[in-house]
Amino acid sequence: MKLSQIELLRVLQETNFSLSQAAEKMNIVQSAVTRQLQLFEAEIGSPLFERKGKKLIAMTPLGLRIMEEVNAINQAKSNIQSLAADYLDSNHGVLHIATTHTQAKYFLPKPILHFREKYPGVRIYIDEASPEQLIDKLHTGKADIAICTEKVADDTYLMVKPCYEWFHSAIMPKDHPLAHGDITLERLASFPILTYSLGFTGRSNIEMAFKNSTTALDIVLSAADTDVIKTYVRLGLGVGIIAGMAYDSNIDNDLVARDLSHLIPCSRTKIAYLKKNYLPLYGQHFVDELLTAASEFKF
Repeated sequence: MKLSQIELLRVLQETNFSLSQAAEKMNIVQSAVTRQLQLFEAEIGSPLFERKGKKLIAMTPLGLRIMEEVNAINQAKSNIQSLAADYLDSNHGVLHIATTHTQAKYFLPKPILHFREKYPGVRIYIDEASPEQLIDKLHTGKADIAICTEKVADDTYLMVKPCYEWFHSAIMPKDHPLAHGDITLERLASFPILTYSLGFTGRSNIEMAFKNSTTALDIVLSAADTDVIKTYVRLGLGVGIIAGMAYDSNIDNDLVARDLSHLIPCSRTKIAYLKKNYLPLYGQHFVDELLTAASEFKF
């Protein structure tokens, strides 16, 4: 059994069992791929793939189990490379951050600025996506760290650190009836609502609050981006429910923000990364920077 054969299994899985694509990725001819796979299966004593003619169409139960070990070996290889790079120079590298628009715009600027002052040799890439996509990016190695509110706590493969708590606010034009007087869920629900898309920025807590009160919620527009919600609130489409930190009294001075902390449970932003991944020292320090910023965050 050779490491190159183990790598071949990983590449075949990555290319959806395409022999030609695997050969191209490994810079060998297709016949060599076929031969190495035959030798490996002969050594194992059982087929690892189901075939239709010469085409690989699926993995056998044994193949699936072996792939778990192959993935562990590949992860160890990646960790060894990261560990060695860290040992040689922990001040240079690349940090891929997956997050939502709200976190990227309202929370991350300060910690990233402080981190860059300490680690000017680390390049930072921010990838905005939905919480489901953020988790997928962690598992596929396209992100080192994810920062968001929804979903990550449900994944047992992730190391999850609570970052900070925040509440929602209702926004409306200054002449809107909700700009004055007490706000209840019933009063709020009497107007069309504009808020975040399902799975974004505490939407689950909004749904929970209204469901528990048996008050019907009329959401006429949902979006992942707070600025989009503000735009349509300004057009008179309805009342916006947004993260409290996303209201800027200087920029949004044409709107009124009403605190909803007494109506909608607090949301918790979390930091997540794969338990099995070696997180470089600069990545660990970035997490510390996030936690420090969270303790000082004003919203």
